[in-house]
Amino acid sequence: MSSPKQELPTHTQVLTVQKARTAAGGKSVYPNDAVLETKPVPKLGKGYVLVKINAAGFNHRDLWIRKGQYPSIIHGSTFGADGAGVVIASGDENDPLVNKRVFLVPTRGWENDPYAPESPKFTILGGGGFMSPLGTFAQYVVVERDQVIPSPDHLDDEHISAWPVGGVTAWRAVVINALVKKGDNVLITGIGGGVALIALQLCVALGANVYVSSGNEEKIRKAVSLGAKGGVNYKADDWSSELEALLRKQQGPTAALSAIIDSGGGDLMTRLGRLLKSGGRVVVYGMTANPKMTFTMREVLKNQQLIGSTMGSHKDLIEATEFLAEHKIVPVVSHILDGLEAAEEGFDLIARGEQFGKVVIRVKHATTVPAKL
Repeated sequence: MSSPKQELPTHTQVLTVQKARTAAGGKSVYPNDAVLETKPVPKLGKGYVLVKINAAGFNHRDLWIRKGQYPSIIHGSTFGADGAGVVIASGDENDPLVNKRVFLVPTRGWENDPYAPESPKFTILGGGGFMSPLGTFAQYVVVERDQVIPSPDHLDDEHISAWPVGGVTAWRAVVINALVKKGDNVLITGIGGGVALIALQLCVALGANVYVSSGNEEKIRKAVSLGAKGGVNYKADDWSSELEALLRKQQGPTAALSAIIDSGGGDLMTRLGRLLKSGGRVVVYGMTANPKMTFTMREVLKNQQLIGSTMGSHKDLIEATEFLAEHKIVPVVSHILDGLEAAEEGFDLIARGEQFGKVVIRVKHATTVPAKL
């Protein structure tokens, strides 16, 4: 237990999900509001630690919660699945975690099963679900001691808060499902989001030749600066032929893709099936453009595999973080916002889709007046 002389916080500001109210002069933009409130810090029991959150990362999921498009939303719960800070107290005597920098494990119910969550109650922190009201958009959180991971020394809290959800999702897609290795040719679609960029960084660290697609030329240029061999604009009519020409110019006349890491869905195989080698893998971690993926007998006869991939286990996240530390990978942060009261700007950035990397809030700890955003 922490020293009795140490003064611990009794209250914390949190950004909560609330049913939208009709504002004077018009309607709310979203069916759910983000409201800054002050709440008591939960009691610190055995097996729990008190974490001072210094930075919290946005995920697109937070915007879906605002839009009412995510399951199990609970009004009054706290936003946020990604958060990093310092353990300032523990419910256990002489806990070596006290004063250590950590980040929160963003999920519950998937510890180490190699294929899927062990629990039917698998959930992600923030916005509701079985872990309500716990979320990371807060000044202080009380969390299970075994559900925090030490932060790598080479990263500050802002950058490690950009890691957990995107990191475990990208790790599972790239390493576990796509089985990417040195020398592989890999296409990552929709470059610019947090998961896609971490997937790029993991593939580069593994020694793969990475190609990207985007509807934004500037994002392609930035991806090349991170180690991609090149990219194509999927808004072009014949972007798959452009990719084929680029791949074979750089890797040889018979070069093929070993894996495609995709977040969009749609008729990808009609365009790219000929570029994917026999036995190649298509790993889909999202379908932001189309809720279906066309997969025909043509792909079956080539032994090509379509693999769904979402999040990952606690064990996956530990192993991914060890790889992150070993290779000194720095997650890409697009914007750092100052204080929970600036969260509305983060929602707007995610909605516009203009960011390259993660949007992060640097959490302030000075007392401020709670306000509705």
